[in-house]
Amino acid sequence: MTLRCSESNEMPAMPEDVRDVCMSDRLIPSRGSCNEVRQLKLERDENWAPQNGYHEVLSQNVLGKQALSNVKILSYQHKPARQEPHLSELKVLYSSNRDAKTGARPCRHLPPSATKVLDAPGILDDFYSHPVDWSSQNIVAVALSDMAFLFDACTGSTQKLLQLSSGSVTTLRWSESGGHLSVGTSSGEVQIWDAAAQRQLRNLRGHTGRIGALAWHKHMLSSGSADSEIHQHDVRVRDHLVGRLAAHADLVCGLDFNSEGMLASGGNDNMVCIWETATSESPLHTFTEHQAAVKALKWCPWQRHVLATGGGSADRQICLWNASSGRLLMSTNAESQVTGVVWGLQERELLTAHGYSRNQLSLWKYPSLVKVGDLEGHEGRLLGLAQSPDGSMICSSSADETLRFWRVFSPSVDKSTAPGKKGTTNTILKTIR
Repeated sequence: MTLRCSESNEMPAMPEDVRDVCMSDRLIPSRGSCNEVRQLKLERDENWAPQNGYHEVLSQNVLGKQALSNVKILSYQHKPARQEPHLSELKVLYSSNRDAKTGARPCRHLPPSATKVLDAPGILDDFYSHPVDWSSQNIVAVALSDMAFLFDACTGSTQKLLQLSSGSVTTLRWSESGGHLSVGTSSGEVQIWDAAAQRQLRNLRGHTGRIGALAWHKHMLSSGSADSEIHQHDVRVRDHLVGRLAAHADLVCGLDFNSEGMLASGGNDNMVCIWETATSESPLHTFTEHQAAVKALKWCPWQRHVLATGGGSADRQICLWNASSGRLLMSTNAESQVTGVVWGLQERELLTAHGYSRNQLSLWKYPSLVKVGDLEGHEGRLLGLAQSPDGSMICSSSADETLRFWRVFSPSVDKSTAPGKKGTTNTILKTIR
């Protein structure tokens, strides 16, 4: 046996069983993937076709009615769907959320009717009033003329909290802890009540006109009045009046704080003002796009600088604002008077209350303000909205002297806002003087 050096430059001899193999880059399709007809086409002239009647009859009897000339050698079993020329290539982006079987877009379910209806005899048909509010302890406060009632949403029990000696209750607002209720009156007084003890704690005076709106932020209570002023009350001290905000020229009928203490105010002068703090001397921004009174306004709970506002019957616009930059984000024509607005805590949606002519609630997508649908049932103008602690239920008050409860949103996963959860009383409010 002769041994060759491994460092030699000579090519090693190929084994006998490899020498006769033809190495080529030509693609030969696997005949296992072809049927009998296609195999015949590979073995014969691929362009063969019957030349006369005998050949045609022979091919049909041997190979089937399908002519060889019409059979492709390679054929994919799963062919891509042919796109119509008028359809966009981006169709897949628009159909990604459609049901695979039906091809229909999943629609948002809206309740066909209210889950509960309560009588509210004596409720005032007043556009500028705020007759209903829902506390964090799941208690609904309702103003009926000169009285205020409390409805426990857990037990269904109702009790009378107060009755004024003169005038009427124009607005109600719960403190953040849900233990204290602020009550605005037509005489310009602001009362603070302990709901559990059913006793009045304070009577805050200073306004010379009816109270149009109230809002809480921690220990600070803001009140707007027909005297066009916003008063800031520090309920911890005896001399409660710590600030006066004067930018409106008429009744202040809408107030709301965001989580950072920024205050939004709306007035019968068609203006919306943004106050950076409760003690600011002048507004950070002033919005004048509305053409009617702005009573409906609400901060977005998950976009702290986004504010939703709605105008009265001469305006009928819903607007979304960036209160940090002072920019109008989006607006739409609601086609009816806007009397209230609330946000979903889970869904990126907002719900608005309306007056003439349909007296309905409307659900809108954020941020496009595309209408999802309407909730109907009230026979009179809606006066305001209140939202349950978990965000799922909405209470609507109407001039038809009813309260209707609607399950519109998904409940919040935040355990601190679970229905019926009795939160601890704010220790700051224990020092109310």
